[in-house]
Amino acid sequence: MAHIEARKNKGGEIISYRIKVFRGYSETGEKLKPYQMTWKVPEGWTEKRIQREVQKVAADFENKCKNGDVSAAGDPKLSEFCQTYLDIQQNHLAPRTYEYYSTLIRDLIIPLLGHIRLSELKPAHVQKFVHHVESEKKRDGTPISAATVKRKVACLQAILRQAVKLQIIKSNPADAKCLSMPQVVTKKVEIFTKQSAAEMLTCLLSESIEFQTLIQIAIASGARLGEIVALKFSDIDFDRCRITFQRSAYKVAGKPIGLKPPKDNDVRTVTIYPEVIELIQLLREQREHEREQLGTAWNGDDWLFTQWDGSIMHPQTPSKQFAKFLARHDLPHHKFHCLRHTSATLLLYSGVNIRQVQERLGHGSLKTTQIYLHSIQEADEQAAAALQSMLITQHKQPDEKTADESADDHRRAE
Repeated sequence: MAHIEARKNKGGEIISYRIKVFRGYSETGEKLKPYQMTWKVPEGWTEKRIQREVQKVAADFENKCKNGDVSAAGDPKLSEFCQTYLDIQQNHLAPRTYEYYSTLIRDLIIPLLGHIRLSELKPAHVQKFVHHVESEKKRDGTPISAATVKRKVACLQAILRQAVKLQIIKSNPADAKCLSMPQVVTKKVEIFTKQSAAEMLTCLLSESIEFQTLIQIAIASGARLGEIVALKFSDIDFDRCRITFQRSAYKVAGKPIGLKPPKDNDVRTVTIYPEVIELIQLLREQREHEREQLGTAWNGDDWLFTQWDGSIMHPQTPSKQFAKFLARHDLPHHKFHCLRHTSATLLLYSGVNIRQVQERLGHGSLKTTQIYLHSIQEADEQAAAALQSMLITQHKQPDEKTADESADDHRRAE
């Protein structure tokens, strides 16, 4: 008789069933790993229909096991193990990453490699997979970037790392050491210079209080977009000029706006300048007025940044607003994330310790923070060149005149 085990998500909802069938004993009397499979519960099914179907699936699976049509649990096909991987990572991957991986598995990995058993999967198979991904095109017909190739292959690597952890395979055939991957060119960190930042902040004064507050918090704190959108007034320490980032907003297609802990589960409190606190106070007064105006239509929960009815702002709205703002004031286009880069760079350029910047930005690794050091070095070299030019001009000796200056002197003498 097949053993059926329900698997639940954090909310206690059954999302799939693990079905196991007894396999027997080895020649030495050791119990063999059972045959097993995972059946995912379709959305919208009633409890009665689910129970009827899972029993049917289990009976069919048991018959296949008895007839030798199914591999042992220790050697599943990649397509079978992909669902096991997703079940394991359901509550560990960030929601948008989980959605992205699910789509890649369904549309790319299973069609190309799903028929191969894990024990038979070799680096050569994975290399062919890499070549196939490299040949993919964007919607406009141009090749996808090396970074996109790397991101898609990373999903397959993660799946097979999980198989190694579970001791289903001894080594990862998708290990980077075994593959030839396209070279990813490290992009230069995009930042506002001091001058362009000052110009942008001047233009900001003509915008709404909400937008001013959002941009000022982004620069002052260096927080991520999702962390800023998920701020509540209760996260603000008005007396000490501090903000605590303890959640992040995200949006997955077809689902309502969700909340999760900050990246790397790094709840942190940062100090900001009083002018930003003053803006937040003005915004709070505005929200109270809106709440009174809407009455029972208000659907808020103390959010700083909201939709018309007080509900939390869509996480992508600030990016669209920022692009329109820059275009409206004839400012060079920058992504919203550039504000985070700018905050980190200005802190380092001002002499703040790199570990303090790491903690302020919530970077899980110091290596991530070090990407800004290149920008600091460039700025330092530019400053040195400017200083050199100024000093040479001021201390130029009479006999160090340029050819044009000598010619002018000669003409005046004639």
